[in-house]
Amino acid sequence: MSLKHFLNTQDWSRAELDALLTQAALFKRNKLGSELKGKSIALVFFNPSMRTRTSFELGAFQLGGHAVVLQPGKDAWPIEFNLGTVMDGDTEEHIAEVARVLGRYVDLIGVRAFPKFVDWSKDREDQVLKSFAKYSPVPVINMETITHPCQELAHVLALQEHFGTPDLRGKKYVLTWTYHPKPLNTAVANSALTIATRMGMDVTLLCPTPDYVLDQRYMDWAAQNVAESGGSLQVSHDIDSAYAGADVVYAKSWGALPFFGNWEPEKPIRDQYQHFIVDERKMALTNNGVFSHCLPLRRNVKATDAVMDSPNCIAIDEAENRLHVQKAIMAALASQGGIGNRD
Repeated sequence: MSLKHFLNTQDWSRAELDALLTQAALFKRNKLGSELKGKSIALVFFNPSMRTRTSFELGAFQLGGHAVVLQPGKDAWPIEFNLGTVMDGDTEEHIAEVARVLGRYVDLIGVRAFPKFVDWSKDREDQVLKSFAKYSPVPVINMETITHPCQELAHVLALQEHFGTPDLRGKKYVLTWTYHPKPLNTAVANSALTIATRMGMDVTLLCPTPDYVLDQRYMDWAAQNVAESGGSLQVSHDIDSAYAGADVVYAKSWGALPFFGNWEPEKPIRDQYQHFIVDERKMALTNNGVFSHCLPLRRNVKATDAVMDSPNCIAIDEAENRLHVQKAIMAALASQGGIGNRD
């Protein structure tokens, strides 16, 4: 049996995702368990984290396991990812050794590595995550790179809890771009589009201009999901029509891909669309819709205080659910056999 990783949700069947969500709900009711007793996970962070690091560390502990946090370039050696490189620069270790050695120590490896924001054609290859998966003899978990699959499941679980059903088909789901003074990663937007269509919802991608439409890979995944799961997908640049009758509004800011690596001319364009902020007027157009965001969120830039403090905001529930879904993911992957899979 080939080693199973958790790199993105498209690699997992709908039945497998449903099983993870069911297990996450059980962990939410009963926080302590022994599924990771005697097991460990290396959490490799190339970028900052609050919720991800906290929830993975606590999740491993609550299931009887142990987490080790590594930050290459800070408290661990810088890593080289390209084969054939003459390593006479800043990197001290090659991923071929790093992943295999970690796999001799631990049962799972989590990786968080954001794009470099210079060349999207390179960043979209997800080299860091894929390299860990290539060389690791133990399962690898995506803790956010160019997608954020753990956030996807936490988001879906929060929606299922709010609506009181695991069946989200037919819900109108608006994934809206929001303003941020800096260009941000498309990871959460890619993931939200992917999982909302996977769940059979009627999805509208709301963004200021065609330049802000997501990478074609994720648009294609969404179209494939619609064909398989029902629901629909449309792109809109009209705020009021997109919000009208929405059951779910999910907000995220991201940089326009045509300007990737050349952000200076993108800024005045982005600055024109500060009115995309999620506010009370827009939410009043919805079908008493819920609002959420992956966090962190700049209040009164991405969404107003009133929206964030509304009883219809489920962002805190979603953030809590990171703990529970990640426990389900770790438990499922660790049950593959652990040390028996190692080279």
